[in-house]
Amino acid sequence: MTETNRIEYKAQLTKEVDLEKEVVAFLNYHEGGLVYIGIDKNGNTLGVADPDADMLKIKDRIKNNIAPSAMGLFDVVAEEKDGQPIIKIIVASGSEKPYFKKKYGMTEKGCYLRIGTAAEPMPQKMIEELFASRTRNSIGKIKANRQDLSFAQLRIYYEEKRKPLNQQFKKNLELLTPQGAINYAGYLLADENNISVKVAKYKGTTRADLAESNEYGNGSLIKATKSVLDKIALENRTLTQITSKERLEKRLWNGIALREAIINAFVHNDYTRELAPKFEIFQDRIEITSAGALPEGLSEPEFFEGYSVPRNKELMRVFKDVDLVEQLGSGIPRILETYGKECFQFSANFLRMVFPSAEPVNTADQVTDQASDQVDWQSLVDTYLAIKNGAEPNQVNFLEWLQTNIQIILHELQESFRITSGKLQESFGKGFEIPKILGSENTSGKPSYKKLPNSFIILMLLAMDATITAEEISVLIGISERAVFSNLDKLKNANLIERVGGRKEGYWQIIEQE
Repeated sequence: MTETNRIEYKAQLTKEVDLEKEVVAFLNYHEGGLVYIGIDKNGNTLGVADPDADMLKIKDRIKNNIAPSAMGLFDVVAEEKDGQPIIKIIVASGSEKPYFKKKYGMTEKGCYLRIGTAAEPMPQKMIEELFASRTRNSIGKIKANRQDLSFAQLRIYYEEKRKPLNQQFKKNLELLTPQGAINYAGYLLADENNISVKVAKYKGTTRADLAESNEYGNGSLIKATKSVLDKIALENRTLTQITSKERLEKRLWNGIALREAIINAFVHNDYTRELAPKFEIFQDRIEITSAGALPEGLSEPEFFEGYSVPRNKELMRVFKDVDLVEQLGSGIPRILETYGKECFQFSANFLRMVFPSAEPVNTADQVTDQASDQVDWQSLVDTYLAIKNGAEPNQVNFLEWLQTNIQIILHELQESFRITSGKLQESFGKGFEIPKILGSENTSGKPSYKKLPNSFIILMLLAMDATITAEEISVLIGISERAVFSNLDKLKNANLIERVGGRKEGYWQIIEQE
């Protein structure tokens, strides 16, 4: 592949290579672009001797040598081509043009624009015009109406990823206005705010008959995002069809596309309108609506191609730090692998994604015959999710709650997945008998979780939360992540669970027994 208007090759990373010029040119270009390190101008793969060290240098140079800040607008990933390691720098089109090299400022020596296959100096007239029209109404520049904000939840999410925040985190994460006050991005990520996110469920195909309404938010947007992901993952039930030759299983909606759509709605929502994204489940579809039209300069064809113009680069950066977002521009192409362009609806004020369900979400029989069971199970799962997504989830809170609800979870395993006492004894040993477990009470008179194998506690967790991570399991039951993976392997070897999809966007599925 040769260089194009969106692709630049560099044989190696050295001090003499003007990487900043190429990145600035793509930031100022309406489509953004890609810079590859380890490929020469003719497209020959040379490789990179030390990818990890070079990736750190690249991030440092872009962070410190370019203005306005490009944080949240670029991604640096290691790849392999022709059997050799290379580095790919993904650069999105920025919303605060003109971008420039700090050393030379907003001049023709500092500002560049991608023209054809080269980064050309930007004429002074264009620099002045872009600066005059620069977006001023962004969540990074709007001062929060409250300044007495705390960030305990945000600290916990970063600590979970082994990225503890220091005393300068508000400045480092760009949660301050140029004047030093907490900005609207900080307000959205704080422990308390007034942003409420609703997940509504209707009995039919219109909004006439509301069956259920859940409200998340009024706290860190990360927590709200995780809560909505968990809630909709629960609604995305598995459908099973048994034929004479095989057993076919699928979900109401594609799990990977659904996750990408939910996160896309949170990250790209126009919060300057003081509206939150909205999630609605109908009998025949799910609708995900975010405020705001396409960012200025981004056309519908470019949107579908995956060109990225992040509306909220501060949120994009944080979501990427906590592994909710993988690569810039990867979300829409993943959705299009399952759903067509007709599922996207654009208007002057909103973007809506509509995914049809594989089967009716709520049939009349389900509502009539299973209503009480669903309410009990739904209530239990909601309580569990509140514990898991709380500011400080811990082993004591979860295990005390578990011993109160063992019977309900066991009933669900038996009824929904046909996991019998015999199968449990086969998997966890002959001494594992449900009557004994339920009969072994502690001083409170409740069944004791202390006699349960960790692998069985994990199985109960997966029944409630298919997308839970090993890290989250470790926190809830008080064992190491290595021990969690060991117990997951036991469950897989016992043919009780299987992994569907990749590490970040996949989920655990309990195997229904024959």
